[in-house]
Amino acid sequence: MQKLIDKAKVLVEALPYIKNFYKKTVVIKYGGSAMVKSNLKKLFALDIVLLNYIGIKPVVIHGGGPQIGKFLKQMGKESKFIEGYRVTDKETMDIVEMVLVGKVNKEIVSLVNESGGRAVGLSGKDGGLIKAKKLTLSRVNKDDLPPEIIDLGKVGDVEKINPSIIETLEDALFIPIIAPVGIGEKGETYNINADTVAGEMAIALQAEKLILMTDVEGIKDKNGNLISTLTAKEAEKLSSDRTVSGGMIPKLTCCLQAIKNGVGKTHIIDGRVEHALLLEVFTTEGIGTQIVLN
Repeated sequence: MQKLIDKAKVLVEALPYIKNFYKKTVVIKYGGSAMVKSNLKKLFALDIVLLNYIGIKPVVIHGGGPQIGKFLKQMGKESKFIEGYRVTDKETMDIVEMVLVGKVNKEIVSLVNESGGRAVGLSGKDGGLIKAKKLTLSRVNKDDLPPEIIDLGKVGDVEKINPSIIETLEDALFIPIIAPVGIGEKGETYNINADTVAGEMAIALQAEKLILMTDVEGIKDKNGNLISTLTAKEAEKLSSDRTVSGGMIPKLTCCLQAIKNGVGKTHIIDGRVEHALLLEVFTTEGIGTQIVLN
């Protein structure tokens, strides 16, 4: 009987959050172990369907780096990275699009639909959803020499999001599953960082939440302790004093840009935890780091 009572308490605890987020958009960047391990993939699909059935509007942007790397290796093509970006020539871009749009996206759509949802797979090229521009990096040289311009090939950045496509799908109770591939001014295809797409999508939709699923617990302080809540000012300080480093920097930057442009809250959570989404959205404690404006 006590186990049944405990289950009821969980539902009651979730009620205020269900009410607060009813008919609100939640943008989720899906990546890491959560989209590689079979048990976590199935649980993620169930979580997405549950959110949808209780009136929340999930929008999923997925990555696919490991899957792309594996396929390139099978093709005998070496992956080269510069500052975390995959150098993407035309042949690599064709493979990236094939894996992200043709394989990974469709697999997620199938999992969600098998779990009782109504998912629709999209890439940024569909209906001009993601207008992209070429991303170039510059590297500072010593001795007052001009900065070195680094050409990453078909790596892009978001120029504009067309939210009407997603809003139409949401109104019809479909769940958009989006591959981070964009289209340039002349019809060229670009590979875009999924975190970047998720952040820009959340801003365009004025989402209630932006949730980034990762393979770490969240943001930690200098002593290695998880920080449950950060204001924008506190987050910027952690970045400037290098408490936050490596791959967490672009994720933190993405979250800061989102909350400064109208997104309610942003979250960085550990996707290796079963039902990570539900634990973050519907419990008081949460499981990762939430970043708020102030």
